[in-house]
Amino acid sequence: MPKISHVEIIDVRYPTSLELDGSDAVNVDPDHSAAYLQLTVDDPSWPVGHAFTFTGGRGNEVMCAAIGSVVALLPDWDVDDMLARLGEVSRLLVHDSQFRWIGPEKGVSHMAAGAVLSALWDIKARRAGLPLWKLLASMSPEELVAVVDFSHIRDALTEADALEILRAGQHGKAERIAELEAHGFPGYTTAPGWLGYSDEKMQRLAREAVASGFTLIKMKVAGNVEDDKRRLRLAREAVGPDIRIAVDANQRWEVDEAGPWINQLQDFNIWWVEEPTSPDDILGHARIRREIAPIRVATGEAVQNRIMFKQLLQAGAIDFMQIDSTRVAGPQENIANLLLAAKFGVPVCPHAGGVGLCELVQHYSFFDYAVVACTQENRVIEYVDHLHEHFVTPVKLTAGRYEAPLAPGIGAEMFPASVTRWTYPDGEGWVGLRAEGRVK
Repeated sequence: MPKISHVEIIDVRYPTSLELDGSDAVNVDPDHSAAYLQLTVDDPSWPVGHAFTFTGGRGNEVMCAAIGSVVALLPDWDVDDMLARLGEVSRLLVHDSQFRWIGPEKGVSHMAAGAVLSALWDIKARRAGLPLWKLLASMSPEELVAVVDFSHIRDALTEADALEILRAGQHGKAERIAELEAHGFPGYTTAPGWLGYSDEKMQRLAREAVASGFTLIKMKVAGNVEDDKRRLRLAREAVGPDIRIAVDANQRWEVDEAGPWINQLQDFNIWWVEEPTSPDDILGHARIRREIAPIRVATGEAVQNRIMFKQLLQAGAIDFMQIDSTRVAGPQENIANLLLAAKFGVPVCPHAGGVGLCELVQHYSFFDYAVVACTQENRVIEYVDHLHEHFVTPVKLTAGRYEAPLAPGIGAEMFPASVTRWTYPDGEGWVGLRAEGRVK
């Protein structure tokens, strides 16, 4: 009767603000951080479950505290029972009668629930000896539907709809899995685009990205329209006319100013504009999409739950859904998001612009192609080129394509030495930076 016997939650922060990695018009000085969770079972033959949520630095301690509160809500079941009934476990955590008041289903509480559920999925996948995407692909349509919470989305996607999509996805599944294992999944890179980079560094990184096989790069915008024009002109000069360029405003604009600003960038053949305004503004996104066509609209990294995604789709507000691996309540909710996107015929291009997000979110695109959407058309996974060295099973890319993750689990495990060094505020790395006067 194995039980969860030990829980460790660690505030891990990396000083990315020193080089302005991750910088944009809103997040001007991010320190990419993880509220890192480890669930240990009292039977040493069982694997440890690893998961985390991603933050920009300050407030990571709040996320750690919230994860602790969610762990306390886990039912006193055998781990075998929890893994067999993950849909029930999810509903117990997400819909707890008291904890939900600090959500419900949004923000810190929802992300914390996602971390705990992800750690359980990590144990489940490791026990099966499979990477998460392949574990999900091996589950029957009925098993997958059983883990999804359909509350408040049945007006757009019912259990019957989901079963129809997943049953259709069984045809040709083995061939698609073999294709993924042989050729991977296309990626795109944000590496050249951080707003704090000099023009010279941006152009160099853009050329390097194309040489590495990427056919889409993303640039941060919305600081100043003339700066945007200059940087986009230089980026286009660096990559040529055939490489797609997307832009990301990180929620910077008011609805009234977004359309006129974006339309000044039409000459640069923009593939999509990401987060042109608040991700909660469904009608604002729909209006902006109408005003900037044929430039497309992409949003999702800060969309808080499946209900908001449902509304974005129903309103015709987005051309691309950008799910995030740590924003919602774990794999269950991202399965719901993939199914919603499939129902509405909208491509999913996951967000991965933070520590460990590439490692986690790749599993959803691989599963999406294997079983749900069953196509790679207009689908890409974001890639950033920093902080992968801290992970035991880092992502691998070849010629701009994600290689299929093969290691069992969800990909969240960090090296213990890295965790120890960058534990905030007393890890050796932070102590050293303060001694040098580089951080406060």
